[in-house]
Amino acid sequence: MAGEKDLQTLLKSMKPELNSGEYVFCEIKNAKNINLEEIVMMFQENEGVTLILKREIADKLKLDYSFIASWITLTVHSSLEAVGLTAAFSKALADNDISCNVVAGFYHDHIFVDQKDAEKAMLILNTFSE
Repeated sequence: MAGEKDLQTLLKSMKPELNSGEYVFCEIKNAKNINLEEIVMMFQENEGVTLILKREIADKLKLDYSFIASWITLTVHSSLEAVGLTAAFSKALADNDISCNVVAGFYHDHIFVDQKDAEKAMLILNTFSE
């Protein structure tokens, strides 16, 4: 099933959903001892492996982190070829002094914002569908 590409349709139907829990970004050198079922995302960079996972898992694994985030999922099935969606919502958040870290999955876009900004971010994101 192909994802949506039309920007106006995406914005009106993105329906953000706030996932429960606290999420952190961690860096490790080697992922061979990591249980993939316990992580949200893993990305290999030249410097090491970035993990996004629940804070309690990072604490259990004694991983360092400095940013505690809330995770918002845009529930619309967006195409990886869609143009402008990330720019539109990230600008709206930036205009309200909210930093966002975006991950595109095959079906959905995922936004990680500082915990203190989660409720405000949800209000801003929901304005697109009004």
